[in-house]
Amino acid sequence: MTAPAPTDRPTARGRWQLRDIVLLVVLGVVFGFVYWVFVQAYYGLAIVLGPFADLSANVLHGSWLIVAPIAIAITRKPGAGVVAEVLAAAVEVFLLASPFGAPLLLTAVLQGVGSELAFALYRYRRFTWSVYALSGLGGGFVVFWYTALTSGWYGQDIFAVRLGIQLVSGVLLGGLLAKVVVDALLRTGVLDDFAIGRDRRRVRRS
Repeated sequence: MTAPAPTDRPTARGRWQLRDIVLLVVLGVVFGFVYWVFVQAYYGLAIVLGPFADLSANVLHGSWLIVAPIAIAITRKPGAGVVAEVLAAAVEVFLLASPFGAPLLLTAVLQGVGSELAFALYRYRRFTWSVYALSGLGGGFVVFWYTALTSGWYGQDIFAVRLGIQLVSGVLLGGLLAKVVVDALLRTGVLDDFAIGRDRRRVRRS
């Protein structure tokens, strides 16, 4: 019988360990800076888009979802995505003075919850390309409605266009790109002591 792929292998989530907590802090700090860079890209893209400047938020939205699936995939623990997103947002707000301010923390919670839905559906035991894509789709979908409310998008003629762009961005930047990053890190061996590394060794022995 052929052993299942590492991304499909069931895993015992177990207790949170100190290394998991440290990892989330590191991811939060790193991606807090990464997210701040994308905020600058947001303003640059707004200039390029001219009369469609505010669509840049939809185009780049997926970039602010990426840390959640990365954290979940490495630790294989519920809530890791929400915590990582909130930590990254806190770095943006309190260390880098994000122009979006404290409300960004609520957005981060929604981003994390939306991104976790796909993994929760498979009980945090399936990590295929399709699940990552669903994670980005979920994150983009959940946050869209809140952002639409706070930004006054409801009733606009391009409302559906905004939604479509944001969902595509979520899938590509918040889902599939996260899979690329996780796989690249896994190949370096730096994740061998985490749940994702243990799962890979288990599959190799089977």
